[in-house]
Amino acid sequence: MPRVRKGAARRQSKKRIFKAVKGFRGPRSKNWRLAQEALVRAQVNATTDRRRKKRDFRSLWITRISAACRRREIRYGQFICGLKIAQVGINRKMLSEMAIHDPEGFDKVVEIAKATSAATA
Repeated sequence: MPRVRKGAARRQSKKRIFKAVKGFRGPRSKNWRLAQEALVRAQVNATTDRRRKKRDFRSLWITRISAACRRREIRYGQFICGLKIAQVGINRKMLSEMAIHDPEGFDKVVEIAKATSAATA
C-alpha cells in the first residue's frame, strides 16, 4: 500500500499560517515551527487585549469625569453615588463626553448629584 502524504492540504495550511504571520520579525515569519507558535501567541494576546481595551477606556472616562468633578468642587465618588440615588441613567462614556463638549449640561448633572447626595447625608 502506498504511503499517503498530506500534499495539498498541508500546503494550504502552511500558506494560511505564513500569510497570517507576514510582517512578524525575524524567523517568526519564515520558520514553520516558530511561525506556528508566534501565531498562537498573537491570537491569545489579541483576545486578551480586546478585553483590556474596554478596561482602559473605562479608566479614561473615569479620569475625565473625576477631573471635571474636581473643578465643580465635588468628589467623583460623591458624584456617582448622587447620580445612582437620583436614578440618572447616564453611563460613564456619555458623562465623559458631556464634561468635554457640553459643560453646561454637565453642570446641571452635577447639581442633581449634589442635591441628591446632600439630601441623603
